[in-house]
Amino acid sequence: QVQLAESGGGLVQAGGSLRLSCAASGSTFSTSAMGWYRQAPGKQRELVAGIRSGGSTMYADSVKGRFTISRDNAKNTVYLQMNSLKPEDTAVYYCNVESSWGRVLAGLRSASWGPGTQVTVSS
Repeated sequence: QVQLAESGGGLVQAGGSLRLSCAASGSTFSTSAMGWYRQAPGKQRELVAGIRSGGSTMYADSVKGRFTISRDNAKNTVYLQMNSLKPEDTAVYYCNVESSWGRVLAGLRSASWGPGTQVTVSS
């Protein structure tokens, strides 16, 4: 029943910006924890940003100061604003919406992972 749809990826030059969106359905969005992950070719998926139901946020050291996670409960949408992009940010990006912060931290998603949205940053 939980469905997540990422969008907003694309090709951007180093130093540019993108905003990713994640539309959620079939979940208690306003009381959920949320996260954004990325997976580069040949590498494990990693959590890059998270936001709890109360609004507190966390970021991986690699993106801190450049990425911002936010949510719009009225639209059941979570966003990832990415600024000052680097080639190392190139990856497929996925979102998550879960009732448990622990599941977000662990990279466990009730919805199927699907294709995510591709972000490619050129040198």
